[in-house]
Amino acid sequence: MGFFSDLKEDLSQAVNELMPEEELEAALAAEGAQEKPVNNVSEKTAENIFSAKELSDMLDKVETIGNVNEPVGVEPKVTTVQSQAVQQHKEESGMEAKKSFREKRGEEKKMEFQATKMMTDETAIVTAGMAITGDISSGGSLELIGTVRGNIDILGKLNITGVIEGNSKAAEIYAEGAKVTGEINSQGSVKIGQSSVVIGNIFATSAVIAGAVKGDIDVKGPVILDTSAIVMGNIKSKSVQINNGAVIEGMCSQCYADVNPTSFFDEIKKKK
Repeated sequence: MGFFSDLKEDLSQAVNELMPEEELEAALAAEGAQEKPVNNVSEKTAENIFSAKELSDMLDKVETIGNVNEPVGVEPKVTTVQSQAVQQHKEESGMEAKKSFREKRGEEKKMEFQATKMMTDETAIVTAGMAITGDISSGGSLELIGTVRGNIDILGKLNITGVIEGNSKAAEIYAEGAKVTGEINSQGSVKIGQSSVVIGNIFATSAVIAGAVKGDIDVKGPVILDTSAIVMGNIKSKSVQINNGAVIEGMCSQCYADVNPTSFFDEIKKKK
């Protein structure tokens, strides 16, 4: 019956050995003793000890209780609610770990990208027989003679004598005999040479146009339209120089000029 059964048998045997009541009474009567010692234990002490029957009943109750509990050495059963809670905690911990890993990896990639975007003196060349489909990013300059179908984002100069189908961004942009379909964004100057065709808006600090442009020109500084220039779009600049022979279809505004015509005439009205 397990641990409690063995304990019951051992205790019962010990009590029988220590307290054989009938044998004890017979021995004491024969000797005519005044006291009834039990292995140097007085009668008063012996009376306070549980009888064998009472001890047996108690052990039966203890054994019954022990059988209800889980066996020793066996892990307690986990309820369904506890199991779900543990599983949910593991899933949440796993999601947090994955999220932290993704965030850390994203930061590392961002740092790597920023490191590669540092300004360099190198110049990449896309040769005449080369066609690239995809974006180009570089910290140096680019000599484009072939074809690029994608966006270009570089920190150096961009010289175009080939074909671009996408937006271009660089420190300075020069196009000679090029065909560009997309926006041109320069942090410095832009030059569109003769026989070059640009279909897209142009953003820069200064511009010289000798080719054909279909799009708006937004330049913070001066714009020069050469004799061979053809512009179909609005021009915003600080100043405009239009050489004889240039063709413009659109509005021209010197909104970046030092003098604001609207404010000038408003002041005149106030003086009157």
